[in-house]
Amino acid sequence: MSDQPSDDDLAAAWGAALEQEGESDSDGAPPADAARLLNQAEIDSLLGFEAGPKEEAKSGIEKIISSGLVSYERLPMLEIVFDRLVRLMSTTLRNFTSDNVEVSIDSIVSLRFGDYLNSVPLPAMLSVFKVDEWDNYGLVVTDSSLIYSVVDVLLGGRRGTAAMRIEGRPYTTIERTLVERLVAVVLGDLSAAFEPLSPVHFRFERLETNPRFAAITRLSNAAVLARLRIDMEDRGGKFEIMLPYATLEPVRELLLQQFMGEKFGRDSIWETHLAEELRHTEVALDVVLDEQVMPLSQILSLKPGDQITLSTTPGAPVRLRCGEVALFEAGLGRRENKLAVKIEKELRRNRLAAVLGQ
Repeated sequence: MSDQPSDDDLAAAWGAALEQEGESDSDGAPPADAARLLNQAEIDSLLGFEAGPKEEAKSGIEKIISSGLVSYERLPMLEIVFDRLVRLMSTTLRNFTSDNVEVSIDSIVSLRFGDYLNSVPLPAMLSVFKVDEWDNYGLVVTDSSLIYSVVDVLLGGRRGTAAMRIEGRPYTTIERTLVERLVAVVLGDLSAAFEPLSPVHFRFERLETNPRFAAITRLSNAAVLARLRIDMEDRGGKFEIMLPYATLEPVRELLLQQFMGEKFGRDSIWETHLAEELRHTEVALDVVLDEQVMPLSQILSLKPGDQITLSTTPGAPVRLRCGEVALFEAGLGRRENKLAVKIEKELRRNRLAAVLGQ
């Protein structure tokens, strides 16, 4: 007798299963394999874009995405450098164009390098510069409005008329040359802006019109973008400076420090004033003829008229000391019925020995 179920038994089991599924549907419960649709609130919660009455910590995919970017506010000194750059550019561009030039900062943002390249409005000129001291590169982008405005100003265009723009044609050699001169002036100011923080030289390397050829770092790397606005009365345009975080890494510790006062680090005015005052400070010098070690009992027993024999021979050099620090070696003499010393040699000693008096 075979243990295999017959066809009638299999049919009966299949019918019972279908009946149970039908009863579950009639009760209103969803079937096990039914697709469930998420509403907008559940989608926002999953992605981490949930908005509440107070700002909460990011979660979900938003936190993963934002973790790859570093906010420029973590480098407080960098904003001061760009403020200094604006002041320097306002002066140098006036001399460069012989016109009234106003430079202002539109924004300083942190973003991915690839996202920025994809957002560059064309046509534009992308100037690649190298930072020799930091062994890395940066990018300067000049938009078409500023290009035509600079060309118009430098070639004697009349004031009060907008710069002529002819779209759909490549930039001429004259336009490229004038923009290179403008970028060279700005890079000189950028070097001067970083000078109080760290001596550095920004060197112009090449000019590109296609963003694909200006990939100075990986597209996924973070970078700092400073958007500047240059206005020359009724003309002007945007000027953008892109510095990857990899370029700023050698001076990262300096950029992390807080800004104190108008100057960076050292204050030359205060140092000069302090040095001048120190030179006019009165210092008491002691002429040491001899030094002897005596017990305290012998010193207490001294009376007027007692003599202490010095071991210094006549004409032997003596030492001039300030406190416990020996400064000079001198000869003892007389000048106008007064004892005098003539400095013959300066005693050079290291700082530690001078402090310890050894």
